[in-house]
Amino acid sequence: MDFTFTEEQQAVVEAARAVFADVAPDGVPSPALTPGAVADAFDRPLWAKLAASDLLGLVVSPAYGGAGLDPVALCLALRESAAVLARVPLLETSAVAMAVERYGSAELAGDLLPRVVRGELVLTVGAHGRTGHDPAELAVLARPYADAPDGAHWSLEGVQTAVPWAHSADLIAVPAHTGEGRTVLALVAPGQDGVTLAEQFSTNGERYAEVTLDAVRVAAPRLVDDGGAWEWLRQLLTTGTCALALGLGTRVLAMTAEYTGKREQFGFPVATFQAVAVQAADRYIDLRAMEATLWQAAWRLDPARGDHGDHGVDGSGPLPLAADVAVAKIWASEGARRVVQTAQHLHGGFGADTDYPLHRYHAWAKQLELSLGPAAEHEEALGDLLAAHPLA
Repeated sequence: MDFTFTEEQQAVVEAARAVFADVAPDGVPSPALTPGAVADAFDRPLWAKLAASDLLGLVVSPAYGGAGLDPVALCLALRESAAVLARVPLLETSAVAMAVERYGSAELAGDLLPRVVRGELVLTVGAHGRTGHDPAELAVLARPYADAPDGAHWSLEGVQTAVPWAHSADLIAVPAHTGEGRTVLALVAPGQDGVTLAEQFSTNGERYAEVTLDAVRVAAPRLVDDGGAWEWLRQLLTTGTCALALGLGTRVLAMTAEYTGKREQFGFPVATFQAVAVQAADRYIDLRAMEATLWQAAWRLDPARGDHGDHGVDGSGPLPLAADVAVAKIWASEGARRVVQTAQHLHGGFGADTDYPLHRYHAWAKQLELSLGPAAEHEEALGDLLAAHPLA
């Protein structure tokens, strides 16, 4: 079986590297030295370059001006973006766009997706619930207006915390429950009536928001009323986060190899010391495990596959997609943490210097480790899946 990337996917890597080549992680203030966020908004000039390079439409079908590629291609671009800590909502915008095309109406897709591809529309998503520890879809209640015929308008009540890029986004995708066991995905504008944004600052120094919804009215065309939309979107966001962790970890290990190859003790580069080499080798193994589990999850997320390997009525077949995503996130959370900790250790005092970019990579790694659930949360979810679907 051939596991190499397709020509289109390899072209994505080349295009992404070209766009991100001029991004300097050390050109952004350190979170430790910034009283608030490192910036009020994302990197809009870089966003324009992504649009000009057709990287914002990777997973949008050609019918709307996109490339029509799969989640693997998106994860390849995300991996390159994280290597330079690119401050753009590429994951959030692409993931919501893909969910809209797959689960939303043709009217909604036709309205939003061409503008996403051109870089004119920025999307984000509330995925962390009220506290960051509860299911996001249970944090907001969606009810149809009594005075609106046939559910033409819905009212949203609730809170979503730690919403990335909310102050800069044009639309926020909000998962909500109807009180009848059904989940919907509503698209709300940050400036519309009833929407309040309270500033929050993430571990990596970005400007997030607690989004409070108070009788926010949403017309049915801006509502994705498909119970599978939010679950699939959450899996895609989690897998994209794993791709970011892989890109970050790969760059950090390269920084560590470069530094230990130049730093000398007793007349020899410290990279030649067995204790240093063993630690670096362990982190290399972490990265390879992160990579293998990431591509497995991303491959199964491809809508073109159709079945996603779900179990049949007799419980036979491979584990559900959620199991592969959980395994990928476990490795991403644990692996990224170990890579940056080893890097800090092998850099010595230089690693703690806030003028050196390793400090920012460490902050981003902690953010990615906890985002959409730490390793322990996904280990528990994986255990539940294994109990429900015992392997033969």
